[in-house]
Amino acid sequence: MRFGLNILNFGTGTDPSTLLGWARFAEERGFDFAMISDHVVVTPDVAEQYPAPFYDPFTTLGWLAGQTRRIELGTTVAIVPYRHPLLTARMAANIDRFSGGRFILGVGVSWPRQEYAALGVPFERRGAITDEYLEVITRAWTEDKVTFHGRFVSFTDVATGPLPVRRPPIWVGGASAPAMRRAARFGDAWHPLNQRLPWLRSEGLPALRRAADAAGRPVPAFAPRLPLRLTGTTLDDGSRLAGQGTLDQVRRDLDDLAELGATHILFDTYPGTPDELRPSGEDQRLLERLLPHLR
Repeated sequence: MRFGLNILNFGTGTDPSTLLGWARFAEERGFDFAMISDHVVVTPDVAEQYPAPFYDPFTTLGWLAGQTRRIELGTTVAIVPYRHPLLTARMAANIDRFSGGRFILGVGVSWPRQEYAALGVPFERRGAITDEYLEVITRAWTEDKVTFHGRFVSFTDVATGPLPVRRPPIWVGGASAPAMRRAARFGDAWHPLNQRLPWLRSEGLPALRRAADAAGRPVPAFAPRLPLRLTGTTLDDGSRLAGQGTLDQVRRDLDDLAELGATHILFDTYPGTPDELRPSGEDQRLLERLLPHLR
């Protein structure tokens, strides 16, 4: 398995120095990739979980591409309906060029109704918009000029080059039935967040396989994002999320995820609410406790 970390790009205390510090920490400590979250505007519903300031993932990753040499860089996850697909395709391809082929596009639909309203995007159609936009994005990465006439976007003979060095892998987030179908249709990997191992084993991964069979495509890779929480006492295995509990419990989670076929694991140190935000140094010490058990 390959291991990555989530760079916290929001909240009080976040600035260019902390973002760069996270990227350098990832490279120096031997992580394989680093990813960044996405919101365009911090509406009240977003702020309840992800407070301002919120650094744009594409701008930040374009900068970090020039500050790193080895790790892959990606979004976890870019909210696809918020941006015109030609713009997303172009930004992603540019970052892939700047990084020498190290970009991963993690995608999702997200949940903040107020943010959708602020951006003038219909919340109820976000799934259909995402599917159409992903079709445009993938074509724009491989065709010098693209013509497309769909329900939400239409254009003729447009170029967004340069093309990427490699076609960026698409990691599809979400655990709903539409998200599974989206992962099977467009995804190189399924990228779920905040899941329990029993559900992944008995429901999530079997549903992904069924969706891939129905789409006539290979089953996407499995690349979960884990909310990393180390506790001093053992948590109940039936109710806890993968990645939470004692160090021994989290180590067993990693073994179980490997048995389930995980190719990548992204560790997320964000506690979940703004009042629990810690300095980046504390989060990095948390990751260092786990590092000896990753190789």
